[in-house]
Amino acid sequence: MLGIKFLTILSLLFFKCFCFRLETPGEGDLRGPCPFLNALANHNYLPHNGKDITISQVLDTSKKGFNVEPDVLGLFAKLALITSANYTVFSLTDINLHDCIETDASLSRADAFTNANNLGFNETIYQTLASSNPGVDYYNVTSAGAVMKARLADSVATNPELVNGDKEITFRATESALYLIVLGNPDSGVAPKKFVDVLFSEERIPYDEGWAAPSVPINGSVVGPIAGSVMNASQWVATGGNHTGALPFTVG
Repeated sequence: MLGIKFLTILSLLFFKCFCFRLETPGEGDLRGPCPFLNALANHNYLPHNGKDITISQVLDTSKKGFNVEPDVLGLFAKLALITSANYTVFSLTDINLHDCIETDASLSRADAFTNANNLGFNETIYQTLASSNPGVDYYNVTSAGAVMKARLADSVATNPELVNGDKEITFRATESALYLIVLGNPDSGVAPKKFVDVLFSEERIPYDEGWAAPSVPINGSVVGPIAGSVMNASQWVATGGNHTGALPFTVG
């Protein structure tokens, strides 16, 4: 019995190490504007090379890695396929197509108009989030809303091709809700700063810092209220806008 128990524990440890192992991107590996998907690729949930990804893989690995249900990410996954020239697969770089999934006023990327690297992590831009909620070790709905407000104000001031309508605020509020919920408490929307900062800045899942996937499935009924609260806290006002080469797109 003891031998069987030992082998079972050993097998589980091997499985965990294999599935959760972290590998930094190598030459030829692709990454995109979404830190969550990049982290899944870095931990080998998604293909490590960031290529030939299917909708099913996004939905399955988001469930395995973060316990996020398909109803939350289904639209994003479908749009990811639209960004690709291929009919069935896409790469993490493909989803950098401006204003499809990628939007202005990102929490960690530059606006496409600036001609900066809007694909990779931008430390200066991320400082708006990293320096929020001073004096405590967590982010919450109030701080997330304040960060969204500040990032949008910066884009309004510097980006004449800013696009800021219903789709954009829906996506941005959902993204903010996800980092609060997945990396923190799904009920309160309070997330430890150390977990959030690691995922955004290092694009790795913060296992070493003590994070574990939420015990409750993260579905639309969990994300919706927090996203709505973040949107309200951001005091969002639509400014419309358009960009060169834009195509019409609606949500709903």
